[in-house]
Amino acid sequence: MEGEKVRSMRIASLLPSATEMVHFAAGDASSLVGVTHECDFPKGVESLPKLTASKINHHEMTSSEIDEAVGNLSDSGSIYALDARLLEELSPDLVVTQGLCEVCAVSESVVERAVSGMEVRPDVLSLNPTSLDGVLEDSMRVGDALGRGDETRRKIASLRERLDHVEKTVAGKDRPRVGCVEWLDPPFSAGHWVPEMVEIAGGGDVFARPGEASRRMEWSEVADSSPDILVLMPCGFDVERTMEEVHILAEKPGWKDIPAVKNGRVWVVDANSYFSRPAPRIVDGVEILAKILHPDAFPEAPDSKDALRFAPERAARR
Repeated sequence: MEGEKVRSMRIASLLPSATEMVHFAAGDASSLVGVTHECDFPKGVESLPKLTASKINHHEMTSSEIDEAVGNLSDSGSIYALDARLLEELSPDLVVTQGLCEVCAVSESVVERAVSGMEVRPDVLSLNPTSLDGVLEDSMRVGDALGRGDETRRKIASLRERLDHVEKTVAGKDRPRVGCVEWLDPPFSAGHWVPEMVEIAGGGDVFARPGEASRRMEWSEVADSSPDILVLMPCGFDVERTMEEVHILAEKPGWKDIPAVKNGRVWVVDANSYFSRPAPRIVDGVEILAKILHPDAFPEAPDSKDALRFAPERAARR
């Protein structure tokens, strides 16, 4: 681009969110030479060499089993394995990693050990956002690393305009009490940027405040908080995967007494795409929340693959 030198780089992404940011900044994923086993956006990155693997087969485990396995592995080491030999073979110029959450990706210390042993050491960019602004700022950092800072800033400005539109549309409306659940068994609050997303969408989060880390909750806290709207967004799950286990909550004592349940305002969302992954698509997540919280202001319902209202008949064990 005029006035800005676009760099031809080889990038190893150790975060699904970083993979999305590279695509967002560059307009394609051609600079990526390796990704994680969980990278699934944009379409096609699944065919790239996989630099990581999970020590947990979460596809065949329940939420409770995953939580127990994560706890055991967290006590003894990393949950993820990094293929250091493949990383060196791919010879990246830049490795994008994170230091925020060892449950979400390979830990920063594991990456540093692998990189320090490489004959030609790449640059390492660590992304650690805890807020919506932090996500957008990290996207700009990726754009700068690619030599596409100006272009990326224009794209970020467009995202901010979308957020402003949502805020202005819901301004002055009653703000429902919203309970966002990041894990089902045991229940966890949805922290970091999610409370901010709820606020922009015109609600008030009853379980967490902006910037706070997610935390384990007792079921009694969920029920006693009496949310007007309950949004189920298990980390890393899509709508279909969450629907397989939603009966766990529906079988809890006091479930039927929660206002959100009484009024048919329990929603299951695609957390993996729009909520738990700190990437530009969280702006889509804000718009999805706005449609859920204020259908009068946003009459077009969210796509069923993105968000699905939980009907009572779906409470039966699947």
